[in-house]
Amino acid sequence: MVSRVIPVSTFDLVLFGATGDLARRKVLPSLFHRFQVGQFSEESRIIGASRSDMSKQAFRSFVAKCLEEFSDTASADESCVKRFLSLIDYVQIDASTETGWDVLSSKMRPQIISVFYLSVAPGLFGTIASRLRASGCSNRESRIVVEKPFGHDLPSAQALNKELLNSFEEDQIYRIDHYLGKETVQNLMALRFANSLFEPLWSAAHIDHVQITVAEDMGIAGRGEYYDQSGAMRDMVQNHLMQLLCLIAMEPPSKFSATAVRNEKVKVIQALEPVSNANIARGQYVSSVPGEDYLDHAGNPHSQTESFVAMKVQVANWRWAGTPFYLRTGKCLRERVSEIVVQFRDPPHMIFDGTEGHKGNTLVIRLQPDEGITLHTTIKDPGPGGMRLADASLDMSFADTRVPTERSQDAYERLIMDVVRGDQTLFMRGDEVVAAWEWTDPIIEAWQEKRFAPSTYDVGGSGPEDSLLLIHRDGRRWRPIGR
Repeated sequence: MVSRVIPVSTFDLVLFGATGDLARRKVLPSLFHRFQVGQFSEESRIIGASRSDMSKQAFRSFVAKCLEEFSDTASADESCVKRFLSLIDYVQIDASTETGWDVLSSKMRPQIISVFYLSVAPGLFGTIASRLRASGCSNRESRIVVEKPFGHDLPSAQALNKELLNSFEEDQIYRIDHYLGKETVQNLMALRFANSLFEPLWSAAHIDHVQITVAEDMGIAGRGEYYDQSGAMRDMVQNHLMQLLCLIAMEPPSKFSATAVRNEKVKVIQALEPVSNANIARGQYVSSVPGEDYLDHAGNPHSQTESFVAMKVQVANWRWAGTPFYLRTGKCLRERVSEIVVQFRDPPHMIFDGTEGHKGNTLVIRLQPDEGITLHTTIKDPGPGGMRLADASLDMSFADTRVPTERSQDAYERLIMDVVRGDQTLFMRGDEVVAAWEWTDPIIEAWQEKRFAPSTYDVGGSGPEDSLLLIHRDGRRWRPIGR
């Protein structure tokens, strides 16, 4: 199967924080790959903006090095790279001063779609948005893209929303979560709403429980000071895992549009029951290697910030009453794995003898490292000698559906092109962010007591013992990490 490339309109994209890590690793390579396949033309322009004092040619050299390191330039002819670099411009801008805004304004083409990508600290979002409007750089057709974290808690998220809405309308604001750009996440909606096979079974009547796991095998070394101020709950659960939960639990929207899809996601968040500490496990990783513990990486020997969190969540509505959702995420675990496990209920009556070990069907949706979907079923074990049951899997890997020469598309590529199209379906709305923080804040506040300090777990393991007890006491088991 060959993916179809749908061209987008000509645009001007201004990348704030253009010399930063995210721009180097993701944004600039993603734009190059979309140019390489012909999704936008040489009439579009990419304007880097940062405080660094450099010329346009120096920035083009910087972009060329980024592409060499983080993109697939080996498959591109030299002329393609040169043509992409010809789209690159640069403006030196200090967001806290008036420097450079008049120069940027003179470069903007009012008749062309303008996208302002803020790859900067969240504290600069409001300031840059305000200066874009005051300087005349933006207009009613402009789009502004902001990265997470979108707030640190409910008050800060509300204040940030207000700052952005002072300069842009809600339909111009794109709060990006790269998890929603993954092929498997979008296929989850197709799986549910384009197939009559699953949707009639997608409820508490047929699903025993759901597990959502985002495991990382790396620690926080190099970003310990930042991470210690957020922790796994703010860094992963409040956004990434929340989005996956919404897509699993949401009602079918009336149509596949940004408004309809996001309305249903907000309803899921608003239906989440409060979670007590009895249904939460927190942990910090420890290592047998001196200096490799979480406390060492965080630079804070007294830290009570979690690098791991697992919790049992209930969605209080007719579809999901009685079916728990188990969420789990952590650093320094056995492998880097992101997956959703939908465990269907056992058959109401098993007619075969000796089948106690066989459970209901399991649907595993893998987001990384190898995107795909697997349905675990029970069949007859081939051969004579009675009815013996065996496990069998229906496996679909997205790598197998592409032609061998086709490169896998990064989530940022899809999301940036959606911004140019004006499609907000895969981006968070302001009220969705607020609803998520309203649910998250009380959980974090309850952790301030010392008796709720995180447990320890070994580097390369599956998390603290508490997380196993969390699900074992319900008579269930986590799907092993890296299985």
